[in-house]
Amino acid sequence: MSDDHHDHPVPGTDWRDNGVKVIPGNSLDPNTAQTPGMNRATAINHARAGAEKIWAGTVTIHANAKTGAHHHGDLESIIYVVKGKARMRWGNNLEFVAEAGPGDFIYVPPFVPHQEINASRDETLECVLVRSGQEPVVVNLDIEPVEKPEEVLWKDPIHR
Repeated sequence: MSDDHHDHPVPGTDWRDNGVKVIPGNSLDPNTAQTPGMNRATAINHARAGAEKIWAGTVTIHANAKTGAHHHGDLESIIYVVKGKARMRWGNNLEFVAEAGPGDFIYVPPFVPHQEINASRDETLECVLVRSGQEPVVVNLDIEPVEKPEEVLWKDPIHR
């Protein structure tokens, strides 16, 4: 058993200001790196909560939407599906595919080219995202996706 100071709380630390933080779900910060086809919002980072080694937030992908191909540099990502159906494509030509639903976790290793797809035509895909670093690294890639991002403009029945 080590008597090292890392094994015990630091005496005199102000735990009120340097302890647990609760970030209300309605106060997330959308001012973070974005990829076309999705909306990211920051919950936990250094500026908002004092985190040193992780970033956490939410990702929303609209019904039938597909992101462009991208990777996150040397960061590891974990995606937890809260609502909806996620389809992930990955690889140099996005040639691999897997799907995940509510309660499922998705792990994306560093530098893996990938594309997130909302596999539902009528339900929003809502996920929680955690990354292994603070930098908002998003490298958008010029890969011809297997499933092309598709923008469908809604027209009311009267004006078709």
